[in-house]
Amino acid sequence: MGKKIVVSTDGSALGNPNGPMGWAWADHDTNAGDGRIPGHEHDSRGYDAGGATNGTNQIGELCAVLQVLRAHPGPEPLLIESDSQYAINCSTKWLKGWKKNGWRNSQKQPVKNVEVIKAIDAEIAKRPGPVDFKWVKGHAGNAGNELVDELARTYAQECRKGSQDGYLPLEGWQSLLNSPYAKGTDVPPDAQLMLDRAAAGLKPVDERHETTIDRDGARGLPRRNRSASRDKTDPAGRNDLQERESSTIASIAPVASVTPIASTETTEMSESRPADADTQHATARSGKEHQPVGPAQPANTPTPSGLRVSGTVRFSPAPKTSPYFTGESMHVRGYIAVDGFVDGDGNLTITDADFLR
Repeated sequence: MGKKIVVSTDGSALGNPNGPMGWAWADHDTNAGDGRIPGHEHDSRGYDAGGATNGTNQIGELCAVLQVLRAHPGPEPLLIESDSQYAINCSTKWLKGWKKNGWRNSQKQPVKNVEVIKAIDAEIAKRPGPVDFKWVKGHAGNAGNELVDELARTYAQECRKGSQDGYLPLEGWQSLLNSPYAKGTDVPPDAQLMLDRAAAGLKPVDERHETTIDRDGARGLPRRNRSASRDKTDPAGRNDLQERESSTIASIAPVASVTPIASTETTEMSESRPADADTQHATARSGKEHQPVGPAQPANTPTPSGLRVSGTVRFSPAPKTSPYFTGESMHVRGYIAVDGFVDGDGNLTITDADFLR
């Protein structure tokens, strides 16, 4: 059994319910991605975030838990921290009774968000390592909770502005579109294709293909008027959130025990946060962004230099890790920002450079 993995999760909804929503998770160990530490099947950033134009914080919270499980599928002990008693109870004690009752709650009503909850149950069941949950108080100075709160809220804000497309796991889209909040939801074409394939009984991923693509392509999402300076969840827009990740999450102390949750199933019947909670928090935390840190950015209008570059590059994360991947190679056009020294033989080693479009 390997080292315990600790991950923070959160969901957000602006104008909950049925406002733009977001989800996010973040590893407490920021140096675990890209195969550096066993059990972490994600890129070197150590976090992920998504959302949609419609939804609830509860769908977001569940999507975050599901995505954590899929990004950490190994035998290592996994501790998921959340400020949502709803998400924790759905993933632990409530689902046991729901399964016995044919996925109906204590009021004999169909369980909300059942598609995501079933997927969480399946991921926990097949995971060789143990999974525990710990409730943490929200907005109380917990570094991991503060980071995922900001990531989830930022993605929801970007969905509202139209600068980010919806990014949910298949089961998240299914739960959202089967909810009372589906009207007017902007479903990206690749997400719709994934839903259509699932409805037809087809697998969303063909693992026989090994395609390489940038992060947006790995999601299967078309880029839509995204600004690198304001896209806090895009590796091409490294700024305050990434700097915050490296400076705060790395200092989080390991968690020694799991805190039991004292709550009842009645929480499942209503949305767990008031409409203005995330909106007020978003206003209080808006601030000046830092300058990007990393490889040099190309000029707005690059011109040929006379130099030629050849070789194979690997995009991370791999597209097959995305629920939107269809098995087809995807065309990309852009620039790799580099800043380094070329030796006498013409060699330059590139490490974690940004792909820009």
